[in-house]
Amino acid sequence: MNKVVAVIGMCGSGKSEAVKYFESNGYRKVYFGEVVINELKSRGLDINEKNERYVREDLRREFGMGVAAIKSIGKIKNLLNDSNVVVESLYSWEEYKILNAEFGDTFKLLNIFTTKSIRYARLKERPFRPLTNEEARSRDYSEIEKLDKGGPIAFADFTVHNDSTLDELNLNLKKYL
Repeated sequence: MNKVVAVIGMCGSGKSEAVKYFESNGYRKVYFGEVVINELKSRGLDINEKNERYVREDLRREFGMGVAAIKSIGKIKNLLNDSNVVVESLYSWEEYKILNAEFGDTFKLLNIFTTKSIRYARLKERPFRPLTNEEARSRDYSEIEKLDKGGPIAFADFTVHNDSTLDELNLNLKKYL
């Protein structure tokens, strides 16, 4: 039976690298952030931290905290017919509850944990959407306080520590798989 693994963690923890590892091992990706990106495009807004935050929070005000799961569940089901699925950017407790109710024992949460100082250093250097320390801290607060991100992290089925190299992360992910 195929499974759904949602990779969770704070910004800069290495979630995208973990998702790439899963994809290289045959998993198909569903990116919850695509819901926000598509909405930015439909509103004619530039893709940047300020607009992403505004739209992310606006969608949740309008449709509820589970909006990304609700808008992505059909895609997950379709992919699950033929392969394992990795979900990138599950944030809220409500998103977790929706996927858990839909997929039950085939659904797992994998937390990627990285210390804050390392995350912030990575975020400064990343080529796509780099963040200053102030922007990263602001995003952390916003994701914890407004997006209910702490619940899924606290409820993770497995945690991988990612304070080292990409090779080390991949070795830890291999153990998980």
